[in-house]
Amino acid sequence: MSGRPVKRSLTLRGHRTSVSLEQEFWQAFRDIAEEKSMPINALAAEIDAERGMEMGLASAIRLYVLRHYRQQAAHPR
Repeated sequence: MSGRPVKRSLTLRGHRTSVSLEQEFWQAFRDIAEEKSMPINALAAEIDAERGMEMGLASAIRLYVLRHYRQQAAHPR
């Protein structure tokens, strides 16, 4: 495990923002975007649009990744 979060830039609806996630979450997030055949910025924008203002984007991405893999575990192909 990498431990410390890594900060990366994303573009959401034409605006740049920085998000800090652990390396494992970045990799899982990229894998999910690839699985959905969509750019990581588009997936981030989708998550951003659905999150409440009380939750930060990094937390929303982590929860999205967790839910994705929980759903896969519950319904294997």
